Amino acid sequence: MGRIIAGIGTSHVPSIGAAYDRGKQATPAWRPLFDAYVPVREWLQEIKPDVAIMVYNDHGADFFFDKYPTFALGAADRYDIADEGFGVRPLPPIDGHLEFSQHLCESLVYDEFDLTVCQEMRVEHGFLVPMHLCFDHTPGWNVAAVPLAVNVLQHPLPTARRCYRLGQAIRRAVESYPADLRVVILGTGGMSHQLTGPHFGKMDKDWDQDFLDRIEHDPESLCELTHQTLMERYGAEGIELIMWLVMRGALSGQARRVHRNYYAPMTTGMGLITLEEPA
Repeated sequence: MGRIIAGIGTSHVPSIGAAYDRGKQATPAWRPLFDAYVPVREWLQEIKPDVAIMVYNDHGADFFFDKYPTFALGAADRYDIADEGFGVRPLPPIDGHLEFSQHLCESLVYDEFDLTVCQEMRVEHGFLVPMHLCFDHTPGWNVAAVPLAVNVLQHPLPTARRCYRLGQAIRRAVESYPADLRVVILGTGGMSHQLTGPHFGKMDKDWDQDFLDRIEHDPESLCELTHQTLMERYGAEGIELIMWLVMRGALSGQARRVHRNYYAPMTTGMGLITLEEPA
């Protein structure tokens, strides 16, 4: 059967992609961030996942405010790189896993999650930044991927608890997959940041560190937070952190932390945590 072997919570700040493409990984401003992912890539090479489920939000590449689904799941064998206005990034297309994706769609709908099923998706920085930070892509990606886009832009949004329950349903879906498949799930976005209004530039390092503590040890307490509380603590765009709860809901209570990092050099707190399931 399928098995979730690990989960990763990570920021998906678009400037990380720009720094990566321009070869700035070793510059003083960026090295603390990029160095934190070196052991993550080594760890992933050791545990050898077959598929990565990427929980992210689309920032206008595929969905916009006129039509923005609450949960959209990819069901294709390939996902092209979106042009976000600066040209297509020099990354290979993403290999999908069609059969597994179709199983996820069926299982989640029967588990009463109403999905938008996408046979075509173009992935952008919300997906790509975690992908190239965590996985090798030369000459092609060393893991297949399934994109799961969550609405954190157009209110009404799914609640924190709804996202956690989606993760629990994903775990059930993975474990009901008949073939042997090793799955890692990534919850992306945040951490604290606000890019609009009088609180532009808002960050709160203490709340970010508290979130990292609680996502590891007490995720249920995060499920109680309302959208208003989340945005007051983490900024309007910090609401993206509910996507980390999809990842955490898919893991057991026995998952152990392997890596953790936090870096806040600019307008966004950049967090990282990796959790591994017992064998």
